[in-house]
Amino acid sequence: MAEEHAGYEMQLQEEQGPVLIRRPVEDTADLDITPMIDITFLLLIFFLVASVPDASTAVDLPPARYGKGVSDRSTVIITIAATGEGKSQVFLHDGTGDDPLADDPENPDVLDDQIIQYVQDEVMKGGKSGVLIKAGKQVLHRDVNRIAAAAGRIEGEGVPLYLAVFEVQ
Repeated sequence: MAEEHAGYEMQLQEEQGPVLIRRPVEDTADLDITPMIDITFLLLIFFLVASVPDASTAVDLPPARYGKGVSDRSTVIITIAATGEGKSQVFLHDGTGDDPLADDPENPDVLDDQIIQYVQDEVMKGGKSGVLIKAGKQVLHRDVNRIAAAAGRIEGEGVPLYLAVFEVQ
């Protein structure tokens, strides 16, 4: 039986060929993190798109450092209202119930003289300490600038100029 077994082993070796010795496989420690980065970015995009910002969170802003409330009792008020087509009307005081000042396009100095006289009278006699120009939403800047320039040409010490914008309804 031993002979049979030895013959059988020889026959197997001839059929299979020479015996090869395997080298040990080296284990690499490299880890591909590309799929993890892809998943991270997908989750980030999902949470940014799916999140709803809390609109009820109030922001406590500090008060303005350079803003100043102006009293209508201590200022000369000039109101400018838009009439349409780029034109405007100028009213003395708050403009309620008063007739607008006459504005002659051929002689713009007439309106300027009326404003200068009104501001001088109110500052000198009325004890007012500033000029408040109230302009409507549709009033052009050139009209506000013209009235501000006229109000700034009064004699004596400079008077502070305040601008206010209101929405006409």
